[in-house]
Amino acid sequence: MSKRAFDIISNVVLIIMMLLILLPLSWLFVSAFKSDRDVMLWPPRFFPSEWVSTQFTYVWKVLPIPTMLKNTVLFVIAVTGISLIFDSLAAYAFARMEFKGKKMIFGIILLTMMIPFQVVMIPIYLEEFKLGILNTFWGLVLPRAASAYGIFMLTSFFSGIPKSLDEAARIDGMSEIGIYYKIILPLSKPALITLGIFHVMNNWNDLLYPMMLTSTQERRTLSAGLATLVGSNAIKYGPTLAATVISIAPLLIVFLFGQRFFMEGISTSGMKE
Repeated sequence: MSKRAFDIISNVVLIIMMLLILLPLSWLFVSAFKSDRDVMLWPPRFFPSEWVSTQFTYVWKVLPIPTMLKNTVLFVIAVTGISLIFDSLAAYAFARMEFKGKKMIFGIILLTMMIPFQVVMIPIYLEEFKLGILNTFWGLVLPRAASAYGIFMLTSFFSGIPKSLDEAARIDGMSEIGIYYKIILPLSKPALITLGIFHVMNNWNDLLYPMMLTSTQERRTLSAGLATLVGSNAIKYGPTLAATVISIAPLLIVFLFGQRFFMEGISTSGMKE
């Protein structure tokens, strides 16, 4: 097969994959502006007979969307910021320092990645109940203060940074915290942004975790709050589609602005020294 034929086939495959990904997303955004009749119409039509905003009005009326949006943004920012600090500090210790039991501790951290959330959800709930932090902001944030995946990813990236930089800095009298803050972190910008995007995506879309730890609409995140629209026997399809758009639109905007760092981080986070 010639190179030109291979390029044509590759481009066709990529276009098909792109359409398969964009079609459901496009259908979602268009259907959110359909009336109830157009949403339930059979056979379905892609474009509505009339563009309406009543579905968004209904969602805004029955749910405290501004409050849930604020809860989600604060939760995501707090978890992402705290996790990046703790994950990077732990990764620096595993990648750049020598201490007794390092391999065993790192292995235990990796083992926790294999434990499903459903196994630990009841212990987390009981622990927060005894601490009295159920249905609170910090009750949502503290269990997510560190991530085994984040520690693993940053350890891999930090290991690819030449250790000669550390040695030169120590000769100049720089402390470990100075090396971490002034050398390692600036060189790890792609990995940190990539991990930050992962944290934002996972926590923004999480449903079971915030629903388990919150009990009122005033404390719930968007995913948990909007899930109440489909929690009854009668599902309101139009408002559910509108609620889904409200939930994913901010996340898409974040990804579009950070995709360059996201792709760069994926391509470099696995490099070794």
